[in-house]
Amino acid sequence: MEGTTILSLILFAALMTGTPGPNNMMVTASGANFGYWRSVPHITGISVGMASMISLLAAGLGIIFERYPIVHDVLKVVGCAYLLFLAWKIATSGGMSKTKQQVNAQPMSIFSAALFQYVNPKAWMMSATAVSTFAVGGEHYWLSITMIVTVFFVVGFACVSLWTATGVVIRCWLTSERRTIRFNQVMGGLTAACVTMIW
Repeated sequence: MEGTTILSLILFAALMTGTPGPNNMMVTASGANFGYWRSVPHITGISVGMASMISLLAAGLGIIFERYPIVHDVLKVVGCAYLLFLAWKIATSGGMSKTKQQVNAQPMSIFSAALFQYVNPKAWMMSATAVSTFAVGGEHYWLSITMIVTVFFVVGFACVSLWTATGVVIRCWLTSERRTIRFNQVMGGLTAACVTMIW
């Protein structure tokens, strides 16, 4: 890849992973409720999921979506349903005086966050666009795919970390039961609103 192409890829990855979407809404809420370090597995899982999706699409998985469009539609429905479930969990996570269920609450794991990417239509769109736009043909194909995966992993991790850090900053403001409940309700609502972006 040429320098200008790599720069374009970095800017594309920053735009795709840094703009509002399901992942960023959830990690902001995670940062506010659990802090940055406890949210690192969630952040890492997002990057791992994206990297694996790009690799699978590059290996030919995209052909399935071309031949069987119904698969994409099913993923959309399942993804939206799961996203609404996660939004409900965020919105009802309560305030500072935790119930037993809330005390046992944990941030999303690496595996869960990676798996969520496979029902996240925005992640599929980002991955497919990245491969179709920046992959080069011929003998350098897999080298270019490696570059795409690396850039998305590094840039994505940084951008998602910023959203998580924003949640950590907001956490300082959540000094009362009412504020914490209201914040979680707002973040749950914003996460649910991402469904409209998907459709």
